[in-house]
Amino acid sequence: MKTLTVFTPTYNRAHTLGRLYRSLCAQTCQDFDWLVIDDGSTDGTAAIIQNFIDDGLIPIRYIYKENGGLYTGYNTAYANIETELNVCIDSDDTMPADAVEKILSIWKIRGADRYCGLLGLDVDMDTGLPIGGRFPEGLTDCFFPELYARNIHRGDTKQVMRTDLMKEVAPQVGFPGEKNFNPVYMLLQVTDKYPILVVNECFCLVQYQQEDSMSRNIWRQYLDSPRSFVKMRQLEMKLKHTSPLNRLRSAFHYALESLIALVVFSVCE
Repeated sequence: MKTLTVFTPTYNRAHTLGRLYRSLCAQTCQDFDWLVIDDGSTDGTAAIIQNFIDDGLIPIRYIYKENGGLYTGYNTAYANIETELNVCIDSDDTMPADAVEKILSIWKIRGADRYCGLLGLDVDMDTGLPIGGRFPEGLTDCFFPELYARNIHRGDTKQVMRTDLMKEVAPQVGFPGEKNFNPVYMLLQVTDKYPILVVNECFCLVQYQQEDSMSRNIWRQYLDSPRSFVKMRQLEMKLKHTSPLNRLRSAFHYALESLIALVVFSVCE
């Protein structure tokens, strides 16, 4: 069995998957599987992945499911991953050629039961700069929520997680018809309980697809998935490794999004 699963939830990203595939084929360490979770794509994704499988260059598993939103793709992934570690690489991103080698060598040296995984850098594909900068020198581990609560690092990061711990909090239970429930909900539950090793190495090269990014149109997401946002804020207010200011901010959002939920479902009735 391999040590690492690279999993990729995807929806109508056939045009970017080839770039990710080539980066995985170029890895200097091949101790990984690639698991592709297709969230109901209609753009020929299945045929493209089958071509990759037929190449026989890396082990690939492909799972098709009805469209349900990103978090359901994570649920499917965690239900099917059996390797010790896992990392999500989005369908429009790539991995540096030495990423898997660095992940596994660092984990072999520094990994332990007390840690939930590794935290590396996301680097902008166009500029070559880490998103939000590098981690502070000398920082070896932390609780993930502390990154924001203590203003340690506010950019995107790449989390390589222990599969056994993620399976303890999966599946993420959402609400009928609400697809915009961020899977960070599962990550926060684990990373608030266990510290994560911090590594000033690039694990992922990122290029944002602005037209359909989850971070865009946030108000539309509030209206589409109000109960999901309320549930997220409830968790954020309960985190142990946060700050009073962040807890207050979450409480404000909780009140606002509860009101949106009330209005939305009153109108629907």
